[in-house]
Amino acid sequence: MKELSIWIAGANGKIGSALCQHLKTTDFFRVVTTDKDLDILDAQAVSDFANMNRPAVVINCVGMSDEKECEENMVEAFRVNALGARNLAVATRSINAKIIHLSTDDVFSGLKKDRLTEFDVPMPTSVYGKSKLAGENYVRELNPKHLIVRSSWIYAEAENDFLTNVLKKARAGEHIQASLDRISTPTSAEALVKFIDILLTSKEYGIYHASCEGACSRYHFAKAALGYAGLDTELVEGVLQEQGEIHTRYTILENLMMKMTGIYEMPKWETALQEYIAHMNVNG
Repeated sequence: MKELSIWIAGANGKIGSALCQHLKTTDFFRVVTTDKDLDILDAQAVSDFANMNRPAVVINCVGMSDEKECEENMVEAFRVNALGARNLAVATRSINAKIIHLSTDDVFSGLKKDRLTEFDVPMPTSVYGKSKLAGENYVRELNPKHLIVRSSWIYAEAENDFLTNVLKKARAGEHIQASLDRISTPTSAEALVKFIDILLTSKEYGIYHASCEGACSRYHFAKAALGYAGLDTELVEGVLQEQGEIHTRYTILENLMMKMTGIYEMPKWETALQEYIAHMNVNG
């Protein structure tokens, strides 16, 4: 079977790192990676890299995701999350490559209590969500061979990761505050990566939701993680975070396209979390 060339942009982030770790276990893929060594805001540099390496698939893991940072630096958020996506979409179309663009549940308002499918209309309220939706739109408009993958509350061993910080504080005996009024689905980077692996060689295109099954608050997520890790669950305190018209923010993604096509099945969030904690304990 012919080797498939993959370009991972943003290879040092949560999902990029997990992808690199996952794909190196097979000889079928030839993986090239970029991170801060390639400025995706430089359209010419992106085009030159694409033409030099000629990947069959490009996975865009680049993103400015800190909500507070995005609110304080709106222009930069749109530059990274929208303009960067535009440059990758243009470059991939020019070499007839597929682009897999990673997006977020934050493209939705949080007002709808029901599950959100790929056919619900996005209505972001934050700068982060708006900039990610702008990136989605560029990808859809500029490269017909696109896959937009929305996920939620992705966790992995990384700096500034919610779960990593929860476990670190609990091990130090520190108290943890976690929101009661944000409801979504924790999704392990590994579970998401396994789905992306399927997409690399599939004939599917369009928008896919890819979150673990089920839903919970940040508070219940933190409590479950400490319980699985054998740590004191009483260290977690539930707090209210939302203000204004949103009293409780719901962004529960329904993996409808995944179920319609039968291409993959995401695990329950509790199962993925237990596996993640067990893996961490085994590997120290």
